[in-house]
Amino acid sequence: MMNNIRIQIGLALAAIVLLIGSMSVFTVDQRQYVLVLQLGEVKRVIKTPGLHFKVPMIQNVVPFDNRILTIDSQEPELFITSEKQNVQVDSFVKWRITDPSLYYVSVNGEEGRARIRLTQTINDGLRAEFGRRTVHDVVSGARDTIMEDMRGKANLDAQKIGVEVIDVRLKRVELPTNVTESVYDRMRAERLQVANQRRASGAAEAERIRAEANRDAQRIRGDGDARAAAIYAQAYGQNPGFYAFYRSLEAYRGSFANKQDLLVIEPNSDFFRYMKNAK
Repeated sequence: MMNNIRIQIGLALAAIVLLIGSMSVFTVDQRQYVLVLQLGEVKRVIKTPGLHFKVPMIQNVVPFDNRILTIDSQEPELFITSEKQNVQVDSFVKWRITDPSLYYVSVNGEEGRARIRLTQTINDGLRAEFGRRTVHDVVSGARDTIMEDMRGKANLDAQKIGVEVIDVRLKRVELPTNVTESVYDRMRAERLQVANQRRASGAAEAERIRAEANRDAQRIRGDGDARAAAIYAQAYGQNPGFYAFYRSLEAYRGSFANKQDLLVIEPNSDFFRYMKNAK
């Protein structure tokens, strides 16, 4: 009887030891931070994945996601530019927890509260940025600058709750139809003005090139004519009789090329001098 009681007590003690041991051990996933709390006070911040220990029944653990999170607006927000024009902006934010202890103290570790805080910060910043810029700036001209400025300003506020803002992006900026047409008309007019200026510059350059080409052609043609005249003169000087005979044959060929041509020439004309003496 005593042996059975001892066995039961031993089993009970073993079960208690196992229960306490299981309550003392916890694992940290590589995608998590873990806070060890004791009566609501932060005792440790664990960022290393693996097996860890805590005091059972006195301490408890709270996990937080250490990955990059996204706040993607469900509906576009309405902002007003410096020209008092309405624009609808669709944006998203990339953020992550960097200080779990401060995050827990600031927003009680609730992701929903952190999202609301970041969304308000981003919207207030965008409203200020859009309020001092024109429609053209927010549509195309200064979007990169706006996003970079917003990331820096939002990150300063986010650090107060243990969060880092990694990126702020404007996915889409939509304008009312009349404003869109006005902006596109102005952009089209600007592009047309640039195109006309370039066409005028091209036409002036083409005229200059043609003038230079004509000048060079006239010079080359003049040089060629002068050289041809010099060659003719040299050839004529070497044998004037043969040169006169050759020119006469060329004249005969040109004159008698068409059988229907009519020539009115005196029989004793000098034109037939080589025909008269032919034997």
